[in-house]
This record gives sequence, C-alpha cells and structure tokens, in this order.
Amino acid sequence: MEKNKLYELEIDSIAEDGSGIGRLDGLVVFCRGMLPGERGVVRILKVTKSYAVGKAVSISTFSPHRVEPPSCPNFARSCGGCTFCHLDAAEQLTWKRRRVSDCLSRIGGLPDAAALVAPVLPSEPVFRYRNKSIYAFSPAAGGGITCGFYAPNSHRVVPIRETEGCLLENEMSREIRDFTVEYMNAYGISAYDECSGKGVLRALMVRTNHRGPREAMAVLVIHAKTLPGMEAYAAALCAALPFVVSVYLCANTQNTNVVLRGDLRLICGKPSIRDVIGAFPGAPSFEISPHSFYQVNPTQTERLYELVYAFLPDEPQLIYDIYCGIGTIGIYLLSRLREAGKAQERLPILAGVESVSSAVSDARRNALENGFPNAAFYCGDAADVTPDVIARYGTPSVVILDPPRKGCDAALIETVLASNAENIIYVSCDPATLARDLKRICAAGYLCARIQPVDMFPQSGHVETVVLLSHKKPDSYIHIDVEFGEGEGKIPVDKIVQRAEQYKPKERVTYKRIKEYILEKYGFKVHTAYIAEVKRSLGLPMYDAPNAVEKLKQARKHPTPEKVEAIKDALHYFAVI
Repeated sequence: MEKNKLYELEIDSIAEDGSGIGRLDGLVVFCRGMLPGERGVVRILKVTKSYAVGKAVSISTFSPHRVEPPSCPNFARSCGGCTFCHLDAAEQLTWKRRRVSDCLSRIGGLPDAAALVAPVLPSEPVFRYRNKSIYAFSPAAGGGITCGFYAPNSHRVVPIRETEGCLLENEMSREIRDFTVEYMNAYGISAYDECSGKGVLRALMVRTNHRGPREAMAVLVIHAKTLPGMEAYAAALCAALPFVVSVYLCANTQNTNVVLRGDLRLICGKPSIRDVIGAFPGAPSFEISPHSFYQVNPTQTERLYELVYAFLPDEPQLIYDIYCGIGTIGIYLLSRLREAGKAQERLPILAGVESVSSAVSDARRNALENGFPNAAFYCGDAADVTPDVIARYGTPSVVILDPPRKGCDAALIETVLASNAENIIYVSCDPATLARDLKRICAAGYLCARIQPVDMFPQSGHVETVVLLSHKKPDSYIHIDVEFGEGEGKIPVDKIVQRAEQYKPKERVTYKRIKEYILEKYGFKVHTAYIAEVKRSLGLPMYDAPNAVEKLKQARKHPTPEKVEAIKDALHYFAVI
C-alpha cells in the first residue's frame, strides 16, 4: 500500500470518531465519511506499520442507514463537533452496543458479552441536548471574527453559520453565541490566531441549566491579561439576555489546549448557576461553577441516575461514591431514597471522594442545601484517600465508581476489593478502560449482573455504560449429615477443635493491616503503591493492568530501602512470604 494512491475499499466497521474501518492487504484502513457496508474508492493519505488513513474519492455502494444530506449542515463542512451525523439514530445505537460488547469480550475476557450487554438506552431528544458548549474564535474570511468548532485532528475552526446554527447547542447557548460575535465585531475585538500569536479572543464557554428558572453562564477566554470594556460587554449581555446570570473572564495566555487555564475572574452576576436533576418531589438542585464536572445531556443524566438507583441493594446502610465530582450521583440517590419514604435518620451514610478541591467544596455545599448534613466528602487522589475512608466507615453496602475516561487506578481497585463490598456500581464513559477494570474486578470474585449502555451523546461515537457487579453466589448446595462421638463413621469430639484450627482459613491480609503494622512498629507510613511494588518484586500474585499506560505523566516514586525492609517484615509477620 502506497501513500496518495487509489484503492477500492469495503467498510465493515466504524470507529468512535466516525471513521469507517476497512482492510487492505491485512492492514486496517480508517476512512472518514464512509459507513459499514459501503464500498468505494479511497485515496491513501497516511501509512504506518499498523494502520492507514484514507479519504473517500467516490462511493459505489451506499449503506441503507446513511443520512443524506447529514442531519447537521456543519458536518458536511468537516466540523468536528459531531461524528455520526451521517448515520441514522437506530444504527448509531446498534454500533454503540457492539462497541461495548466487543471491548468487554476482547479486552475484558467476559464470556457471552454480547448477550449480557443490554440494548442501548436511547436519548430523547437527539438534537439540542447539550447544556455546555465551548466555541473557538477565529478570524473571519471577510474580516472581523467568527466562531465554531475545530475540524477533526486540527485547530482549524469550522464557523457556525447564523442561518443554520449547531444542532447540538440549545437555544440559550445559541443566543449567547450570536450576541457575543455581533458585539465583538461591532467593537473591533480581534480573534486570537495560533499561527501568528496575535489577537485576543480565544473561546466562549456557555453553561445552561435544564430545570427551574432559566439560568446561563458565559465565560469569555482571552489571550491577554485583561480585556478593556469587558464590564460593558457583561452588562450588555445580561441586559439583552436576562437568563444570563453569571459572566466570567478567563485570561489564558498559555500555549495549551485546556480552555479554562489561567486567571478566572467573575465579572458580573453570581459565581454559579443552579440546576435540578429529576422531576420528583424533593429532587436535588446543584450549584454549577465554571470548572464543575456536570453531565452535558440533562435528560439522559436523569435516566442514568435512575439506573444507578435501581441497581442499589435493598436497605443500603453505607454508600461510597468514588470520583464523586460535585456530588451529583450520591446526593441524587439520597434524594430518591428520601422521596421513597426513608426517614432522615434511616438514610444511608454517604461518603464521597474527589481529587478536585473546588468540586469537593461544591459537593459539601450541595449536600447541605439539599438537606443531607451527614454526607461527607473527602479531597485527594482516589487511590490515596479511599483506604482512609474505608478505615473510618467500614465495609460499604455498595461502592459507586464513576472515573474519567482513563478508568480506575489499579491501587484503587485493590482497595475496593479489599473492602469486601457486596455490590459495585461502575459508571463508565469509555468501554475500553471499563473492560480492563472489569477483568480485574471479576477475577476477584464478582459477577456482572447488569450491563446497561446509555446514549449520553447522540450524533457522536461516545457511549456511557452502567454495570452492576455482585459477589458470586454458589450454584447449588450439598446437604451432609455428620455424627459426632466414638465409633465407626463418627468424628471424635476431642478432635473437633484440633481439626477446626487445622482447617481454619487464614484471615485476609489487607493493605490497611500492613500499613497499621508498619506504623505501629516503625513509626512511619507507607503508600499502597509501595506495598504493591514490593509484592511485585517478590513475585507475589497481583492484579495486572493489561492496558496500563506505557508512560506516566510524572515519574513514579519508589520506596526507600528502609520502607522496603519494613514492608517485607510485615509480609513475613502476616505469613504472606
């Protein structure tokens, strides 16, 4: 296969970014714009050892599931905001379900994955659903500025035409976007150009609520320390669109893809907007600040949280919410239990863990404002903080894991397994890392009782998945009659205690017990990762991470010789080695 040459290609699958997947001479070829079942001529743009990238020149056989023209006109102009606009809604769900089951089978080694994965819970609506939009500014072709979304794999902005808009943005977002572009053009404010390093306006982030009085937040991101006239813009925006209750300025002069990096300053209005999740009496409300993690599809968020509620065990006493963000899942569950008739004193204890300090502050405030003063939230890396939370509260009724796309830290999973939780509810936004983590959890004695994908992002390849994991139960029981005493076929009474001691199972040695032993004997603490490193060096059985990252963002710290010897001593003490 050679670059720039033409080849006939048949597509048999589709990638998350919407590219059709075919094969030529045993090599995988990605071709954006083509769908499974289609055949056509492609020009090869890139060839590597493991894959190639092509561009469709002509299509001779079309898929019956193709939407033509694509549902959003910006898609035809190579807008990267959506990836599945050329595929009908029902077939989008088919491929999302297949992607989840393929990952669970191929990466997770889950038998009968295709049968276990339920049909994807569809979204209603499939357009205008986003409560958060980030628009990039760029110089307009005829002068002035425009804004839109980046083309795939580039920083070229595809402008959103005023007459067409974006099919994912809601009405409040559209009005704020249109007002901002018109205002900045009227006052001659330039857009930042990455190539030349000149210009001011970088991006506009809009957040909106779903229930309650309409509220929206606008965050203007600039490549400068300040913007003269920002106060006047904020006042004009709030006057023209009264639902705008919060306006921020973010001074981001760094060479980074992170939008809200730099000094963030409230210019006008409230520091946050308020939204309500659920339509039931006593449904919880949440304060959403610029950095808050909050699901972007509010209708599907309520359906997803209802799934988590349905997966709860009967009469839960203690709930751990790991990667809890601003506390939405845990607080929603407490609200549903209260609405179902649970008295305040009979509600389960909720303990959340989150690494972002501002999110923890929001979670604590949200819990208080929704009437749950006993809910507790702890700040720190989940792998570091969760062992202390478990040591304080004990074995949970259920652990909820809602990690970012990279999945759960291996040390955290070991901690959760050591907690002896009867149930784990895993909320995943990436099927590959979900499969990796489920393989580790199922190897420790859990079964996937329910696997339910949820279409949180129509018109894209992303899919959310909720999994209920429960401890394995025996398939059957054998009844045995035993006689004690002297004589043939009987067990001597004086041997009972001796045999009981002989066959008594060893008490499980947890990382917590090893840490406590070392602290008491040596007077210093050791990290869970240090214990794991020593165990690994001794060849002891560990839970492997088959898809572990090849390169860490920061160099891994290693235990000192003193701590290594202390850990080995503890392992000897507990008869692990």
